[in-house]
Amino acid sequence: MKNTLRIAGAYVGIIIGAGFASGQEIVQFFTSFGLWGIIGAVITIALFAFIGMQLIQLGSHLQVSSHKKVIRHICGKYLGPVVDITLTFFLFGVATIMVAGSGSIFEQQFGMSPLVGNILMVILSTLTLCLNTDKVISVISLISPYMLTLIIIITIYSFFTSNAELSELESTALAQPSAASHWLLSALLYVAFNIAVGFSMMTLIGSTAKDSKSAGRGAVLGGICLGVLVVLINLGIYANINRLQGIDMPTLLLASDISPVVGILMSIALLSMIFNTAVGMLYSFTARFVEADTPKFRGAVVVVGLLSFAASLVGFTDLVSTVYPLMGYLGFILIGGVTISWVRSKKQPAPVAAEE
Repeated sequence: MKNTLRIAGAYVGIIIGAGFASGQEIVQFFTSFGLWGIIGAVITIALFAFIGMQLIQLGSHLQVSSHKKVIRHICGKYLGPVVDITLTFFLFGVATIMVAGSGSIFEQQFGMSPLVGNILMVILSTLTLCLNTDKVISVISLISPYMLTLIIIITIYSFFTSNAELSELESTALAQPSAASHWLLSALLYVAFNIAVGFSMMTLIGSTAKDSKSAGRGAVLGGICLGVLVVLINLGIYANINRLQGIDMPTLLLASDISPVVGILMSIALLSMIFNTAVGMLYSFTARFVEADTPKFRGAVVVVGLLSFAASLVGFTDLVSTVYPLMGYLGFILIGGVTISWVRSKKQPAPVAAEE
């Protein structure tokens, strides 16, 4: 049970980064489609659970040290290298978004220069990555319950205290920029890019699991939690969309409306989840080129951290709207490969016991 909860916490911690927990992704992928977006959010519950379970168990079965082996396994020797290289550099893009998201929180909540948040996130992430793999996973999984509890409280409160008319909310929601042309494509794209975001770290988590069945259960539990969070955050934002337009961090504003203290707690929670994802992405990106838990790896992490800081100066919202939809299409390839691998495993005959 302990291992199951650890895997679930790590899964949630990796996926919930700056865009997810802040609500920025939710607005673009779900809220912008109005009531249809709510249906799209519900669909993500099953998708996150199923795909997460397959990824974790693949990592456990193949015992990998980076995502390279898993990608070659599911995509083949020709498509595999292309997907591998593309995913590797998208990891860097997501790490950059996390750094930029930290800067947005410092600017929106504390009125400070975003550079302060950017620098702080790079330093903390780099220092954490000097730990070994198991300790990194433990750090990620410990923060998740705090974040989940706070987001659930804030979004439910915001939903039930909204006094706007449904017609006003629907028209305002539909006026928001969308990540795709149709609500169903947007929901699938959302799951796909999140799976692409977590792909590398999830396979590494699977390789550290001693029991693949408990790891699979952990992934299912984590996937359900993620899907439910998508639904709750979307409902909370939709019910208040008339006053959240143009805000980088919608959930942070909802928290601050409840109380300045809740706003500070939410800021800490957001920074924690951004930190989780930043650590996961920087680790996965660097581990693709340099063996983890070595002096050379630590030096490489410092260089990668500095590069992500420089790239983060582009801005949080612009990075989310550019990198994530593109990463979603890559995620479709990965999900297709994982699904085919699962189907093939089901078709394989069970081993026959030797006669005595």
